[in-house]
Amino acid sequence: MSAGTEKSNSYNTIAKSLHWLIVALLIGQFAIAWTMPDIHRDTKPVDLIAWHLSTGAFILLVMLVRLGWRLASTVPPAPANLPPLLQLLSRAMHVLLYGMLIVLPVTGWINANARGWTVTLFGAIPLPALVATGEKWGRQTGNIHQIVAWVLLGAVGLHVLGALYHRFVLKDALLQRMLPGEGRG
Repeated sequence: MSAGTEKSNSYNTIAKSLHWLIVALLIGQFAIAWTMPDIHRDTKPVDLIAWHLSTGAFILLVMLVRLGWRLASTVPPAPANLPPLLQLLSRAMHVLLYGMLIVLPVTGWINANARGWTVTLFGAIPLPALVATGEKWGRQTGNIHQIVAWVLLGAVGLHVLGALYHRFVLKDALLQRMLPGEGRG
């Protein structure tokens, strides 16, 4: 594949920026989640817990923008020699990642509201409650939230391994499509 063809097969700058912003936010969010105190019945949403809630709200906002951009933009084609099974796995992984990156903050938001907590964006803009305080099913979404977080972590690991497989085993230009500074603006 020529350099010109590879560049035309890159994601645009906005798609790349949204991708890498999500990566940075997830790294920060998992660091916060692993260091914040355990949440119990009378836990208050302060300090790291408040940061976790606000960061989750921001991740949801960025993911909705990213989903809208993805639906409105042209996705660069996969390498022509990519086997159909790998194309299917790639599409399935992206649907899974997008879905979890929307479900995860929404379940956290629901759980927070069920606890009587207000979720804010940037720590300043209060978001509407999705459920009433004390809703039993809302409190149970905390368990779903934790499970989805672990599944997301595994899926991200597989996504990274897939990108490295393309780079070092298949030796195609798939990984370069999303790297900053590569391809079209």
